[in-house]
Amino acid sequence: MADSNLPLPLPPGVTESYLPSHDLTYHVLSAGQRGNPLVLCLHGFPELAFSWRKIMPAIAAEGYHVVAYDQRGYGRTTGWDTREFSSVDLNTFTFTRLVRDAVILVNALGYKEVACVIGHDFGAVGASMCALMRPDLFKSVVMMSHPFKGSPSLPFDIVSNPKPAPEKEDVHKALAELPEPRKHYKWYYSTNPAAAEMDKPREDLHDFLRGYFHLKSADWKGNDPKPLNAWEATELAKLPYYYAMPLEATMRQAVKISMDGEDPTTVSRLSARWLTDEDLALYVQEFGRNGFQGGLNWYRVATDPNNMKDVELFAGKKIEVPALFISGKKDWGTYQEPGVVEKMGEVCSRFRGTVLVDHAGHWLQQEQPEKVIELVSKFLHDTTVDWISH
Repeated sequence: MADSNLPLPLPPGVTESYLPSHDLTYHVLSAGQRGNPLVLCLHGFPELAFSWRKIMPAIAAEGYHVVAYDQRGYGRTTGWDTREFSSVDLNTFTFTRLVRDAVILVNALGYKEVACVIGHDFGAVGASMCALMRPDLFKSVVMMSHPFKGSPSLPFDIVSNPKPAPEKEDVHKALAELPEPRKHYKWYYSTNPAAAEMDKPREDLHDFLRGYFHLKSADWKGNDPKPLNAWEATELAKLPYYYAMPLEATMRQAVKISMDGEDPTTVSRLSARWLTDEDLALYVQEFGRNGFQGGLNWYRVATDPNNMKDVELFAGKKIEVPALFISGKKDWGTYQEPGVVEKMGEVCSRFRGTVLVDHAGHWLQQEQPEKVIELVSKFLHDTTVDWISH
């Protein structure tokens, strides 16, 4: 914590603290009165609890205690395995561990119920897992930018139908064999070189992160999301380079290719509306200090079926609490897994619908905080009024 020397440029009403537990020491941002119904916010990649700063005071003003924290692998939270790729214990980055971190924090805060868990990007995965695994604790869920594709399916009735599963296209091999060879970013993020390539040179980290945030925002004219027809190479190749990367490129190089035609002055002016240089400097410091491996370990787990076996415990289970999906109209994250967002009503038994927000890309709660506040406030009112009255 001594190395975390850049003050957080927080809005009035948001405070910073550290909360030790028997596992992690959580870096926590809070708004609103403790004792009010709890709203828990989970950030994405490459982000921090700081990413929720714009919506926390307004949600708190609705009568909630709003808490965001740097998740395991990120920012100023400590106690996680900081070792390099070859040494880190991935058992500490499983999805059940992700939910466990949230459960421990909720208890440490003195709460037995969470009115709503809100997650964005990777945080939406965590939020959906919280709602799936502990509906008794997490009473509702808002997922942003990353839809919930459902719990795992297991081989079913293999006594009566002992048929082998049909062979599927090796999408990664097929991507590599396209006329313009490509690779999927999640599997690239799961490789040994990824963290080091994103991290160095350190002096260029500002430009890299500015480009990364810009390209996934509504400001970049290259974003024109639309549903993909299938999980096939020719369809995935429609994704921008930050998702379907050039085969031989690092993520830094993929970002640079897309940014080469952008005017830096225009980018800075557009980005300043929702991510100022002061804001960006915090991300640069925190990832410059910690590196990216902590965040990328979650991708390593998600892309390896051997590391996802614990989630099979919940096979066939739906999210049973009220659920809402929000995304930006310019966010490819909505469609990067074909068919998933369209089927959320099937995997969420109390699904309240999908809302796509105008003039927003991937960084929804930073690009259009007022609209997110409006949507979340209405959802909270509609789903927790009975709970609050008790």
